[in-house]
Amino acid sequence: MSRVVAVITLVSLLLTGCVSREDVSGAREAPETVPLSELADLTLQVGDQKGGTESLLRAAGALDDLPYQVAFSTFTSGPPQVEAATAGKIDFAITGNTPPIFGAASNARIKVVSAYDGGGIGDQILVLADSPITSIDQLRGKSIAVGKGSSAHGHVLAQLDNAGLTPEDVKLVFLQPADALGAFTQRQADAWAIWDPYTAQTAEQLPVRSIGQARDVTNGYWFGVASDQALADPKRNTALADLLVRYEKAARWARDNPRQWAESYANAVGLDLEVAEVSQSRSVRLPTELDDEVVASEQEIADLFAESGQIASPAPEFENWVDRRFNETLRPLLLSDD
Repeated sequence: MSRVVAVITLVSLLLTGCVSREDVSGAREAPETVPLSELADLTLQVGDQKGGTESLLRAAGALDDLPYQVAFSTFTSGPPQVEAATAGKIDFAITGNTPPIFGAASNARIKVVSAYDGGGIGDQILVLADSPITSIDQLRGKSIAVGKGSSAHGHVLAQLDNAGLTPEDVKLVFLQPADALGAFTQRQADAWAIWDPYTAQTAEQLPVRSIGQARDVTNGYWFGVASDQALADPKRNTALADLLVRYEKAARWARDNPRQWAESYANAVGLDLEVAEVSQSRSVRLPTELDDEVVASEQEIADLFAESGQIASPAPEFENWVDRRFNETLRPLLLSDD
């Protein structure tokens, strides 16, 4: 058990600020592009979770010959990354589908600038193998450990709604992954809503069963989130466009070299190779078009959060937190075009 806790615990960036609730103006007008040769003095601040972004870029060689610098900061989940971007602590991060919705509800100074199809298979609701719970509808009156504002939070709401339940019918226990693991294994929570690689890691280390996966009830997308401050700055905006292209190329490499990617990821973040292979075979973030359909699917999740009382009603118009300025740049490399 100590090995599980040691691996699953991440270094969290401490944030002293909170997301403003004042009205904010979006960075919609893209500044003039700066030649890459003029970015030598720039350091792009990038958030990361469980090493997924940095390790992929490094494994694919996508950080070689950068005309600027990149500094990575590790976070336990998506919501703190949105807060950090609003506070100007980071310029960019990739999060699950729910953190941008919580950000929008708090008038976060961020924009969604890219989309990735994660499939939602690794985002699951787990119970211990000897639990009498076998389906979502049997969670009535039970406790569910989940990260507030995380993709798992959205997954839980969608599963409950699909089963005719509401958050009032269960007890949501808001915990970050390491604390949630402890509560779950000590039976202080009847179920645990969690995402990969934690899902794969827990399944290898503990006797558990899955009673639901996000693919069945929600969109399973990941999103690239940039701070308004970075989008308004000519140099950071230019560097971000370049980094997004590099990430697309890295995702293509990971798809075409699954074994090599799993080995690199396992070594980078301290996972068993089998866990890394399972996690990345179902949860690799494949670039997709940030289009009307994707935005509409996010609006549905936002509406569900508002209807269930998890955020203030009415739900924010998600489109107001979307900036498609990089779509044309990214479109030629989208994996869905293959």
